[in-house]
Amino acid sequence: MNTSNSNQKIFAWRGIDLLTSAVLAVALGVAFWGFDVFVYPIVGLATAGFPPLGGLATGVWILPAVAGMLLVRRPGAAIFVEVIAANVELALGNSWGVTVLVSGLLQAAGVEIVFALFRYRRFGFAVAAIAGALSAVFEIVGYELNAYYADYSPVFKIVLVICAIVSGAAVSGGLGSLLIRGLAKTGVLNAFSVGREARAK
Repeated sequence: MNTSNSNQKIFAWRGIDLLTSAVLAVALGVAFWGFDVFVYPIVGLATAGFPPLGGLATGVWILPAVAGMLLVRRPGAAIFVEVIAANVELALGNSWGVTVLVSGLLQAAGVEIVFALFRYRRFGFAVAAIAGALSAVFEIVGYELNAYYADYSPVFKIVLVICAIVSGAAVSGGLGSLLIRGLAKTGVLNAFSVGREARAK
């Protein structure tokens, strides 16, 4: 196979890639808003006795980046879907304001790096979980520890990071994979590689 042609295909977005990933992003952005309004307050109450456990919710916000990459399988897919989802969340209203855009970029960057390291050729559960985990590190260590948790003790900070990594791997990596594979089995993603793989099985 011509390596140059293969690389060109990886970077070449189709119209259906843009449209479908945008629809996915909007849907997940609305889900973000619902989680913010109805679920996250319950998470806060449930973890009030030991706040670092709140890090277990981190994977929810990374889900669009992982799902977008698993769907489109092209450079920039994680950023495209995550940033649109964050903008939808911002437009609908949230507790964090425009900082969700900063978080979105950090989360997407972690996902992009992992799939780039695998040269956009591996899209299994393991790689998705690693991507979710690194994304969680980018988000918590790169932003939230200073922005929201500067007064945490070292032990609290370590537990928070560990919880976020677990959530990033399990929620965004695991559920993201299940979401895209589940959609593929319905036939709505037949124009994508994941859809063709589902048909082949």
